Amino acid sequence: MATSCLLPCIAVLFLAACASASRQLPLGPNHGDVPNDFSHVYDPSRFRQQGLDMDEFVYCDKSLSYQVRAKDLVDRMTLDEKVQQMGNSAKGVSRIGLPKYEWWSEALHGVSNVGPGTHYDNSVPGATIFPTVILTAASFNQSLWKNIGQVVSTEARAMYNVGNAGLTFWSPNVNVVRDPRWGRITETAGEDPFVVGTYATNYVRGLQDVEGAKDPLDPNSRPLKVSSCCKHYTAYDVDAWQGVDRYHFNALVSEQDMLETFNRPFEMCVKDGDVSSVMCSYNRVNGIPTCADPNLLKGMIREEWDFHGYIVSDCDSIEVMVDGHKWLDDKGDDASAQTLKAGLDLDCGIFYPDNLKSAVLKGKVKEAEIDRSLNYLYVVLMRLGFFDEIQQYKSLGKGDVCTKQHIALASQAAREGIVLLKNEGGALPLSSATKLAVIGPHANVTWSMLGNYAGTPCRFVSPLDGLTTFVQVLSVVDHVMYQQGCANAKCDNDSMIFQAMKAAEDADATILFVGTDLSIEAESLDRTSLYLPGYQTQLINQVAASSKGPVILVIMSAGGVDIQFAKDNEKIRSILWAGWPGEEGGLAIADVIFGGYNPGGKLPITWYKNEYVDQLPMTSMPLRPVDSYPGRTYKFYDGPTVYPFGYGISYTNFTYELTSSPHSLLFNLEPRHHCYRQNYTNKDQDSQCPAIIIEHSECTYFINVEVTVHNVGMRDGNEVVMVYSAPPPGIDGAPIKQLIGFQRVNVAAGQNVKVKFSFNVCDSFNIIDAAAYNLLPSGAHKILVADKSPTLEVSFDY
Repeated sequence: MATSCLLPCIAVLFLAACASASRQLPLGPNHGDVPNDFSHVYDPSRFRQQGLDMDEFVYCDKSLSYQVRAKDLVDRMTLDEKVQQMGNSAKGVSRIGLPKYEWWSEALHGVSNVGPGTHYDNSVPGATIFPTVILTAASFNQSLWKNIGQVVSTEARAMYNVGNAGLTFWSPNVNVVRDPRWGRITETAGEDPFVVGTYATNYVRGLQDVEGAKDPLDPNSRPLKVSSCCKHYTAYDVDAWQGVDRYHFNALVSEQDMLETFNRPFEMCVKDGDVSSVMCSYNRVNGIPTCADPNLLKGMIREEWDFHGYIVSDCDSIEVMVDGHKWLDDKGDDASAQTLKAGLDLDCGIFYPDNLKSAVLKGKVKEAEIDRSLNYLYVVLMRLGFFDEIQQYKSLGKGDVCTKQHIALASQAAREGIVLLKNEGGALPLSSATKLAVIGPHANVTWSMLGNYAGTPCRFVSPLDGLTTFVQVLSVVDHVMYQQGCANAKCDNDSMIFQAMKAAEDADATILFVGTDLSIEAESLDRTSLYLPGYQTQLINQVAASSKGPVILVIMSAGGVDIQFAKDNEKIRSILWAGWPGEEGGLAIADVIFGGYNPGGKLPITWYKNEYVDQLPMTSMPLRPVDSYPGRTYKFYDGPTVYPFGYGISYTNFTYELTSSPHSLLFNLEPRHHCYRQNYTNKDQDSQCPAIIIEHSECTYFINVEVTVHNVGMRDGNEVVMVYSAPPPGIDGAPIKQLIGFQRVNVAAGQNVKVKFSFNVCDSFNIIDAAAYNLLPSGAHKILVADKSPTLEVSFDY
């Protein structure tokens, strides 16, 4: 049945049924919104209550630029007052009408109550909690990513209006997944820096952009709906592994990897997303704490990337420098002076408030450095309407949180991210069964679906709830049997497996829900194995062996797991990866299993075999193979995997046609341009002009690619078109291939859709060499689209 025919029917019926199926959280009586006493600083009555005349303060003059007003505000403060504004809990200065402000709020995949800036109460008891980022990323749907940001910022702004949140949200996480053991994979958009940067750009735009506002000539005057923050800068992806933790780790990173992988998403976030904050990380990079490195902060973020906003530390990072890294044996005032001079504007912590005055009085830092940072901070607050208010958001209140439309988008995000990994004999979608066994430690989870940095959701729909509701609505199953199989994700013993086997013996079909949760992979908790935890593998094998009918395995994890045994097991007919799917996860999973939605997600990370992590430590930072260590990510690793990056199948089948123009380009080099040497794996291989340095070229050349996607199956479906470039063969250290464009399209059964891409030659066919030069190699490059089409060649000559 076509997706477009079934979904509206299910949606209408589900709304009627979900009141009993979902775990509804009390929203409280709807007596209208209760705004703050003062929704913005520049309220004349507020100044009068404090015995102040607003007209006496230049910073209240709306006719002046934000920079002029911020300078006036800062210039009115004493040194004691200034330093008390430099921590996340800014104290305010009542004598000049400046209120206190809490900078720390989080909105990774919904408004979170992590951080003191946001809280829930009887007025706003919850917010819409979307799937964790890694699952949303699997949709490869850029418009969805931005829409989620828009919904989250609407709810955040509404919560601010009723006094439950701030305006500055330290999200998203834009670190690249370098190692499959990392505990924070759930927070990220995967292993490809281009995908991570594209996700960040769209989510940040969704959070920050004020609808209808034109971009001014001065970016520092661009209004913000809320302020977003790209973190954790940079080369941060070790939390706690085999005795090594983020508070002591020194990441030894080449300039090649910094430019090509670790910094690229941050650069895109700043340049393309115009993010208003960047957070530096706990770790050192090549011996220097990131929050104290002027080249990384002032030099790269603010000057090279032309950043407009403030730089904040990860919480207590300055303390970590002193007590963890023991960098330069600095004490509090020395460390505070070093970070301030490096470009760190705000301390999430108390080191700045406690130590900066002493640092100034001892001559270790200029007071003007404090003034500079405070100006950055207050310009951002002015852009947010903290002082002036933004009229179009004034009416938002608790009625704009947890709306039906927002909850529906959370469900859509989960559906679009779910990845079909195996479907032998068309076992899915399930059509009918007399008895259905629902088994596993994740079959009836609620909070585990939310992941970390989540707030209280509007409601829960567990997998069991979702399946039961669909069974009732569609009347496709007479009886649902539920067995837990394991007490929790750790599955420490096999005491519950026998009853699960008995249920599978009696069922016409069995759905197994297994995976990980925050007790297995999380912030400050990296994995040591890629296998399923505890007795989960035994549970799967024994239930599959006992089952009377087909077994559908649903993996709910953040990172990849080695399920090669299940992939090879003929009794396990279908495998789905559902990540941690957020508050509506159960509904989304059921929608896919029963065919209301045809899955179209693709894996944003490589699923390695467990033997891979036995070959190299987490602490080895190079992406390329080094000595006996294999390479990392699909770009530099071509060994065996369980499932590769970008993998995902459908209930229908797609074929591709690929065309491009032009097929070759001749660059006419000017006398000031020079050919650049290039190292080849074959020493006899040579070229008259191997490459050019891209920054020496204007590079206005484009390659146009058209991909025709044919749906040759019987169902409507979504396909993610993923276009890669591969460099000419034989270049030492070049990636195997690199993703240069992607687009998600819906194609009706028997129809085709044409997808057009236009690739700037220097952005899409470049490589970064060992000396960190950004090069465009001459020769025959390949363009390929996943594994569904022949490759095309485009040649560049000089």
